Amino acid sequence: MANPIFNDQTMQRDAAGWAAPVRDDPARASTGAPPIDDGPVSSWNKKVMTVNGTISATTVLFILLLMSASFGWSQASGPDLANGEATYQMPPIAWVGIIVGFIAVIVASFKPALAKFLGPVYSIGYGFAVGAISRMYESFQDGIVVQAIGATLSVFLVMLVLYRTQIIKVTDKFRRTVIFATIGILVLYGVSFLMSLFGASISFINSPSVLGIGFSVLVCGIAAMNLALDFDRIERGVNARMPKDYEWVSALGLLVTLVWLYLEMLRLLSKIRN
Repeated sequence: MANPIFNDQTMQRDAAGWAAPVRDDPARASTGAPPIDDGPVSSWNKKVMTVNGTISATTVLFILLLMSASFGWSQASGPDLANGEATYQMPPIAWVGIIVGFIAVIVASFKPALAKFLGPVYSIGYGFAVGAISRMYESFQDGIVVQAIGATLSVFLVMLVLYRTQIIKVTDKFRRTVIFATIGILVLYGVSFLMSLFGASISFINSPSVLGIGFSVLVCGIAAMNLALDFDRIERGVNARMPKDYEWVSALGLLVTLVWLYLEMLRLLSKIRN
């Protein structure tokens, strides 16, 4: 789902912890001079976050995810024929990867300093699952994975250009709208999962109907808007001179959004083909 780790509350909390302590000198105060600033003090590395550092961290996590996804692809078998119909079973270890990746992201949201260690855990764990899921779609619809990758990269580049040219401006209203919409989708998916445990389902989520396709287009659009939030948070983190460890926090957050967008693109293209 959407990026849960590089949120405003976490960023403000860590920025406060990074702030420099101020010593109040009565002698200086009597002259009207400002208090003495001892400079930034933190248990983290005192080097600050940069755009280039964030790009490097993102590249490392992305490469790990691709390597793990390739392995997941190779370990997943093709569809089985049962009662004349093709079925597909996810490798059990793929579910383990999803759970491990999810836990890594949640922990990173509370312990940003651990993101440099938890980011690779997410990439390897979730990457395996993404590879297995991609193999499943490719088994039934040849060429769909290449199309989904191309669509995801295209959306990423378009959103980056729109953000950099300020055609899309991340205001407080924009931010709230995207966050609430994302939470709404998360709740809907959660309800759908619980219903599936009892043999029920919300049909339009996976249905190739006009309503189903429209829903997937909406979800892909919201995922794309989350990219704008990621770009904005990275920029604000650099401007606020956040600690260098935040490069891994922002890289992990961006990767989470890209993976979500890719999976939604697979779902959308599958519906259109059907």
